[in-house]
Amino acid sequence: LHMDCISLVSLLLPAAVAAVYKQWIPNTNFETASNWDKGRVPCASDVVHFEKDKVISVFVRSPHVLTDMYLPLNGEFVLAAGAGFTAFDGSWDPGCDSGETVRFADAEQHTWFDPTLWQDVFPSGELKPSGRIFSLDEERIPCRYDDVIFQAETSFRVNIDSSQQVIHLRSISVMGQELSTPASWDRYLQGPSAPLQFHGNGTLQVTGTGCPDKSGCACGNAQDGPRICAALHRASGRQCPVPACQSPLQPLGHCCGVCGATINLDFTPDFDLQKYQDRLVQELLSQPKYAGVQMAISKVHKAQTFLGIISQSSTPLIQIVLIDDGAGTQTGTTAEQLAADIMEDVAQHGEALGISSGKMEVATGSTFSEQMGSHTLSRITAGTVMGILFGVLFLGGILFLYRKGKLR
Repeated sequence: LHMDCISLVSLLLPAAVAAVYKQWIPNTNFETASNWDKGRVPCASDVVHFEKDKVISVFVRSPHVLTDMYLPLNGEFVLAAGAGFTAFDGSWDPGCDSGETVRFADAEQHTWFDPTLWQDVFPSGELKPSGRIFSLDEERIPCRYDDVIFQAETSFRVNIDSSQQVIHLRSISVMGQELSTPASWDRYLQGPSAPLQFHGNGTLQVTGTGCPDKSGCACGNAQDGPRICAALHRASGRQCPVPACQSPLQPLGHCCGVCGATINLDFTPDFDLQKYQDRLVQELLSQPKYAGVQMAISKVHKAQTFLGIISQSSTPLIQIVLIDDGAGTQTGTTAEQLAADIMEDVAQHGEALGISSGKMEVATGSTFSEQMGSHTLSRITAGTVMGILFGVLFLGGILFLYRKGKLR
């Protein structure tokens, strides 16, 4: 009975409260081979060289014997229990007879808004397996309601240059300590390590609160979209790959065009993003015929335009992006089939799900098309007829008053 109660409570809890954890990948640990210009950790006969003008925090896990070491003018060594440095006494050390100068690599190039430097993890820090749901490029960076993890017993240095005044986060874990309140984060910023770990013009702010809206929350990285795409292109060494379709789709929040399908949904206050995602995965995406399809679904803000001019306001909508593993002329065709099934589901059950309308666009290896949800068209048609009737009545009223002499 006790276990049944627990299960019932877990089912009643809103799914939207589930937190998202993103973990920073690079580190500045002494024992990480890639942090050294020789691609290996220094040994006893080596001379270790840190650039004097480079600010750095270095975590040291174990004891090291070295011939000599040049230290930075502004930095810190964080020593684990038993870690430290001793001078080499000149005795023979197997596998270490090179006697080279080994330099610590430059960590300044690691930027917060580089999608390749983050990974989705469980709260424990364990890597999440890549499944059928993927993230748009802007959402691969920590979003405003996400939890950020810097691995325990690691040091790091990250550039937080940003186009935003403040980068909001739910929590930040550093050295195994979760900082989930504004006060605890402010205390950490005043300590000696924070200025060595974070640099740049951005400001990180911990709120301690998750997304309050069951219809989902926009990621909040749109302002830094150009910065994210530039980092992504720099990491790949090239611009966007040439897609197999002639007119690729450009999802909001994504750097490169894609082949497949996108669906934009308008929603009502009854819409629940997590429940709807679960519905799509369980009832449609999990079908064997869609085994090669991946889906991204999130709330985004689309800029409003009037007569071709982009206004300051924006409209929230739910964006679904579908891509598949097809090649050549088959690229995107399976994603198109899934999109059609989703639109059919919206036409049948949209009102009950809190979806007021839907619009689908498709780009495959051979075609490009744009379709509207059937009930959306009926609403537009009804609105158009009502508008025409109102206009006729309005003009008729003006003409009547004019002929009566009551209107000049």
